Amino acid sequence: MASQPGAALRLFLLISGLRAGLLQQGRSSSLHGSSETFALPDSFYEQLQSSGERQNLETENVTVVEGEVATISCRVKNNDDSVIQLLNPNRQTIYFRDFRPLKDSRFQLVNFSSSELRVSLTNVSIHDEGRYFCQLYTDPPQEAYTTITVLIPPNNLVIDVQKDTYVEGEEVEMNCTAMASKPAAVIRWYKGNQELEGSKTEVEAMDNKMFRVRSQISVTVLREDDEVPFVCLVDHPAVKDLETRQYIDVQYKPAVMVSVVYPQGLTREGEPLELSCRAVGKPRPEKVTWLRVDDELPDHVLIEDEKLFISSLNKTDNGTYRCEASNSVGSSSADYTLFVYDTRAAEEGPLGVDHAVIGGVVAVVVFAMLCLLIILGRYFARHKGTYFTHEAKGADDAADADTAIINAEGGQNSCEEKKEYFI
Repeated sequence: MASQPGAALRLFLLISGLRAGLLQQGRSSSLHGSSETFALPDSFYEQLQSSGERQNLETENVTVVEGEVATISCRVKNNDDSVIQLLNPNRQTIYFRDFRPLKDSRFQLVNFSSSELRVSLTNVSIHDEGRYFCQLYTDPPQEAYTTITVLIPPNNLVIDVQKDTYVEGEEVEMNCTAMASKPAAVIRWYKGNQELEGSKTEVEAMDNKMFRVRSQISVTVLREDDEVPFVCLVDHPAVKDLETRQYIDVQYKPAVMVSVVYPQGLTREGEPLELSCRAVGKPRPEKVTWLRVDDELPDHVLIEDEKLFISSLNKTDNGTYRCEASNSVGSSSADYTLFVYDTRAAEEGPLGVDHAVIGGVVAVVVFAMLCLLIILGRYFARHKGTYFTHEAKGADDAADADTAIINAEGGQNSCEEKKEYFI
């Protein structure tokens, strides 16, 4: 007599074949719904699920980007030629062995054997996401499931700014929005190649398990930021290097610099002078203006655009010369102080420097000699005092001057005698 699991298996095969025939006739033509579907009792699927601990049927989860291809593989480790079947999340049969009852041509058979049923699903959409079931008709039946997760990259990335042109020092507020992604995107900000911190992010859930992400950042712009890209970069598992850029037009007042074209050295009386003024700003300064601080420009000064010429310098030209430049943002200036040397002083200037050096060397030598003389004087004075002490040594205990002289002479004779003794 057949066992109860064997009877259940035969019943399941009969029902599956009947359902496949119905699907082939067009009664169920979509993946997730049909006008007529046949569902097995829950107790049968519970029996399949309870046998999972002893089964040798295996599969794995699939993650796929929307629009790409997902591959589902039902594998049997030790098969005895039992039937393999693949079902969709609604438990409709996609493939029964190598036969496809479901009229969804996106499902295609990749491989069928006694040990594997592999099926591909093209042009995956969010509606295909869910749990798919592999079933093996053994006694008892076995079942394993795989989950398809669909990733959806942001379909639009936009940066919004309040205006196109800013003045140096103003604060720029930028908003970057990543539309309709799954999972929610992560937004990062860059200025050129430098990552910016301090952004604020809002995540809004949308229909169909998707999200809208909005990131806001505020930056105080400088002149160095003019025409530098501000980059909104998206981190998302479904896409790489998704970014959008915003260039900011930064206006700033001129930066002014005065340089001497000629001469390169001292400014001597009777020689020419040429100054150049360079002004950089945005918008570009219309013109530069030369003036003399606290005085009028000399009559013989010639000005051509950004250049100032004096054909023959004299001491009345001494003073501070200023170059001014302005634009719609503001004005700036730079100064040059002119000191005219007379020809003789200019020629003697280098010699004077040499004399100063020589004088310094002489002073050091004289100081060293004085120190040496002081040291020698102290040395000789110390040794001379010692000599007188030895000469008067015999007179220390004499009663009168004559005895002291005799004692001293005796001392000398004694010394001479000692000398003769040692010889």
